[in-house]
Amino acid sequence: MHRRDVLRLLATGSLLQLAPPTLFAVLREARDLIQSQTSPRTLNAHQHATVKAMAEMVIPRTDTPGASDVGVAEFVDLILTEWYEEAERTRFLSGLAEVDSRSQTLFGKDFVDGSSLQQSDILMALGEKMVEEVGQQARPLRRRGASTPANFYAMLRHLTLTAYYTSEAGATDELHFEMIPGSYQGCPAEPIKEEPEQR
Repeated sequence: MHRRDVLRLLATGSLLQLAPPTLFAVLREARDLIQSQTSPRTLNAHQHATVKAMAEMVIPRTDTPGASDVGVAEFVDLILTEWYEEAERTRFLSGLAEVDSRSQTLFGKDFVDGSSLQQSDILMALGEKMVEEVGQQARPLRRRGASTPANFYAMLRHLTLTAYYTSEAGATDELHFEMIPGSYQGCPAEPIKEEPEQR
């Protein structure tokens, strides 16, 4: 499978529909692409830190790994660089700039410098705006043939969830995916009880 095909599958979320052997081959190649990056290519350091902070709020570390642990920000940068068209990339980067602008207006600091509560307030407002925009549209968020949502926060959430649940930790720790299950646990049959003879 070619590099662009792998990224297309990851960006659209179609990857999860593949058969397990194909899925793991594609995931291995995608993770190799992410690990081969020494630094972000589209995002600058501040944008990378913002994406990382936002993704970690969407999927925080608990008893399972969080978004930062599986390289969500690096995944986002890879998709922005290798797959998104210029208009999609511009929409995403403009959305990031708007997040900092909103944070500066409300709290006098960039998103990454805000407290957890301040960051949460901003993400909740973005989520409400996303839901409102979806409700106002007569047609779905996606145009026929389009692979990305129109709303920035929807784009970020989509990429975050795709990156997380196609990672080894997301697939095994959260989804409990097993390539070859341990054993078949069928429903044991109840022993047949014989009714006493009636005389």
